[in-house]
Amino acid sequence: MDGKKLEYKGEEALKEIERLTAKADKVQFKFLKEILTRNSKTEYLSKYMKGSKDVSAFKQCVPVITYKAIQPYIQRIANGEDSSLITGHPITEMLCSSGTSGRKPKMMPSIAEDLDRRTFLYNLIMPIMNQYVPGLDEGKAMFLYFVKAEMSTPCGLPARTVLTSYYKSSHFKCRGLDPFNNGTSPDQTILCNDSNQSMYCQLLSGLVHRHQVLRLGAVFASAFLRAISFLERNWVNFCNDIRTGQLDPFITDPECRLSMAPLLSLPNPSLADEIKDICSQTSWKGILCQLWPKAKYIEAVVTGSMAQYIPALEYYSDGKLPLVCTMYASSECYFGVNLEPLCDPADVAYTLLPNMGYFEFIPLGENGTRLMDIDEDEEVRNDKLVDLVQVRLGCYYELVVTTFAGLYRYRIGDVLQVTGFHNEAPQFRFICRRNVVLSIDNDKTNEEDLHKSVSVAKKLLEPFNALLVEYTSYADTSHLPGHYVLYWEIIHHGSSVVDLDSSTLDVDKVLQECCIAVEEELDYIYRRCRTHDKSVGPLEIRVVEPGTFEKLMDYFISQGGSINQYKTPRCIKSNKALKLLDSNVKACFFSPRDPKWIPLL
Repeated sequence: MDGKKLEYKGEEALKEIERLTAKADKVQFKFLKEILTRNSKTEYLSKYMKGSKDVSAFKQCVPVITYKAIQPYIQRIANGEDSSLITGHPITEMLCSSGTSGRKPKMMPSIAEDLDRRTFLYNLIMPIMNQYVPGLDEGKAMFLYFVKAEMSTPCGLPARTVLTSYYKSSHFKCRGLDPFNNGTSPDQTILCNDSNQSMYCQLLSGLVHRHQVLRLGAVFASAFLRAISFLERNWVNFCNDIRTGQLDPFITDPECRLSMAPLLSLPNPSLADEIKDICSQTSWKGILCQLWPKAKYIEAVVTGSMAQYIPALEYYSDGKLPLVCTMYASSECYFGVNLEPLCDPADVAYTLLPNMGYFEFIPLGENGTRLMDIDEDEEVRNDKLVDLVQVRLGCYYELVVTTFAGLYRYRIGDVLQVTGFHNEAPQFRFICRRNVVLSIDNDKTNEEDLHKSVSVAKKLLEPFNALLVEYTSYADTSHLPGHYVLYWEIIHHGSSVVDLDSSTLDVDKVLQECCIAVEEELDYIYRRCRTHDKSVGPLEIRVVEPGTFEKLMDYFISQGGSINQYKTPRCIKSNKALKLLDSNVKACFFSPRDPKWIPLL
């Protein structure tokens, strides 16, 4: 493991960034060499390298893979076989990715020292921020963090999200006092499995400390906006708690109640009146600056699919609070940091740190022309990959990672563009997740899964001689929670047609059942977000006039598309195209109930 104990802070942290990036190529080579040395006897590497620890043999013999190739090994370990199938270290837990396989969450192997690396990256954030925003040690941070209920593999390994893993670790719970990381939320409220009780207590804590809060945020922009929506619904209760010095009986978690008691030890009617006067205004534009007047920025992921929430964040802050993205990470590996955190969200670039994983890249062209050419399951030739320091400015790449925990040349699925370099280390702009067309929160629905779901649902139209001839979609985040919208063009055929406009047909019921049929076919993560987390709203089908999709094609061709190559986009990003579709909507229908979701045991 590169670095003392990966515990650098303050000026030492900034020096360590310089040291690592100045010799990125050497650090990467050493990192891969160490992986091969420790893991050479694993079943997986032995299959391809026959015991060799040579880096060139690794690059020549070990294939580039997706989850499908490594999943059988992971499942065998989950069922009780030894970690030596893929790693020379004991696997301590499985991390549930937001991606899915077979409609279930992907499980990523994790070893004890992975927590050291994650902590290392977290410890870099404040030294970087301090260069741009002074005085952050003079107040508190209202960061809203949440855990999800754990599962277990058949052999008893914990299976949980990477953030739940970190918040429940000694690295987080036993962290020392640090004026630069002084949060408003008691740990017990963060660790509460009931997301509503956790949200209530964390927001209440933030309001109690409103005059000391210097930073606001959550991991994702969607979660922070969900908190604002929760505040809109519950501010009267918060005011009552503060006024009386008594926590609402709604909070039944004993650890939450115990940790909140010191914050409500005395009634505070003047603070309650301040909050009431602010929250009772007709408009909530700029509400964040009014409730937390000393706040200097909002920290949350606003890149990729989260960029759709930027206008809402700017509305609630009246555009006065910078939106800060600090780091780039996933369940598989933590990758890097944003060295210019106050940049415009559209310009966010992450510097990949060479001691976090071994990174390779699949070239996608200078202008992203090959962005959709390489399918997720298509074999990628080993000689096509380039190393971290070999990427070229302006070019697009798909990220591939190798880790100590047993992922080898694993395709993360993220598409990145090189925007610059910090010393030897490249800086990347996150472009998108490969094949993801819809995402509101943690859900990631690709085109194939959307098509399968629509194919099942459209069969419900057949008894009425109705045919779905074309469809597209978009993620509507204009209201919270956001929801999937499908645009359907339906025609009627045959002499015994039953017109969908006819009063003899319960149109609402048929199309509502189509909505829920789509949702029932979507993956585990989507159904959890809908049914348990309530972070995604009911799916909507908007039935459009006949000929609407011809108008859509005409529009895209008028914008420079080729009629010979035109295919209906399965997700719409263009505001003008959405306006065209919405102007032709005949009727709207929503799912009448939550889709079935059962926690995995």
